[in-house]
Amino acid sequence: MIYKERGELAQLTMTHLNLGEVIDVLMKYKGVSVEELVKNICSVEDMLLFQSNKKYPTIEQLNKFAEKLNVDINYFFNLSSSGGFDYSISIINLIEKYKRKRNYKEIYNIIINEKENPAFLNRLNRQYLVWHEGICIFYLKRNKCKAISILNQAIDITNPLRKNLTEREIEILTSIAIIEKDDLNYSIALDLFIDAYNYLKQLPHIIDSRVTLKVLYALSQLLTRLKRYEDSLMYCLEGITVCRNYEQLYLFGELYYQTGENYIKIGDKEKGIEYINKSINIFELQNNSEYVDLVKKELEHLLREW
Repeated sequence: MIYKERGELAQLTMTHLNLGEVIDVLMKYKGVSVEELVKNICSVEDMLLFQSNKKYPTIEQLNKFAEKLNVDINYFFNLSSSGGFDYSISIINLIEKYKRKRNYKEIYNIIINEKENPAFLNRLNRQYLVWHEGICIFYLKRNKCKAISILNQAIDITNPLRKNLTEREIEILTSIAIIEKDDLNYSIALDLFIDAYNYLKQLPHIIDSRVTLKVLYALSQLLTRLKRYEDSLMYCLEGITVCRNYEQLYLFGELYYQTGENYIKIGDKEKGIEYINKSINIFELQNNSEYVDLVKKELEHLLREW
């Protein structure tokens, strides 16, 4: 993301405008037409909906508007009293988008820009940034000690005693385990994954089933790597059940693939192929051609080994 320097708009004192009005005022002040502003960003029809507050732009669209108007993106939020658009939530959603793509460079840039933003000074938002800073430090700079130290600091923000971890805190613990796994410290990683799994079991309610699925999938992956196929299979099948119970597609295809790999490894080729083919079908339904090709290649490799 790019954040422009605060310019001549600093003298304006609009305090009770909604987001659509802020966009409209900025356009008029800068002498920018609707057609100029929306070019390569959205349609004129979309902009008219934004201005009338019948629709809200994405954080990426707002960032591009800010660039064209030569203002800091925060102006849209500082000058707006609209309750329909939350800046911190939008930033978090953008980080999640980059995380799915493993674009840690963009995530780190956002974190550096937002660290002192008042919107991220409350405990939970600050924890979110610190958590993802730790992840970025490992994958961008390969500094594991610093990364894990930062991740532990993130947990300490809300739970220094490490008692009765919340879903968020369990996710951070899982991030530490994944880093240990990626650094080939399998024994430490396994203990951390088991801790995360046990903490999840103690929760009275699961709000976000994806947290459970993330732990189950990462744990099953590690156990397969350790050649503990039966144990891995148990967690895979539990993950598939969670996906079905919560009508959740997150990691559904991956869990089917991991299940199939385990069955093949323990000698049940027919059942293994059945599960892997189901994983291919899931990825096809998701239009994920990259994973379809990858799973097909992995299946060929598994059968050659078998």
